[in-house]
Amino acid sequence: MTGPDRSTALEPLPDRQVALIDLLDRLLAGGVVLTGDVVLSVADIDLVRISLRALIVSVSAENPSPWEQSAPPRGGDDS
Repeated sequence: MTGPDRSTALEPLPDRQVALIDLLDRLLAGGVVLTGDVVLSVADIDLVRISLRALIVSVSAENPSPWEQSAPPRGGDDS
């Protein structure tokens, strides 16, 4: 069984310029999960611990925004 030549497998990929907007478009098309932890401590004693998680995806016709359907206006006249 012969596989790819080891010297060709270790060659670097050619340089490609990718615009930031293209990178964001690709990431948001599939979805991005951001996670983080914040710990506030004094004298090595943890006082507050916050775990943060956010799911960020693009809005499309297949995946509409939950805020797209507008609610009736508040505080207006009742006519």
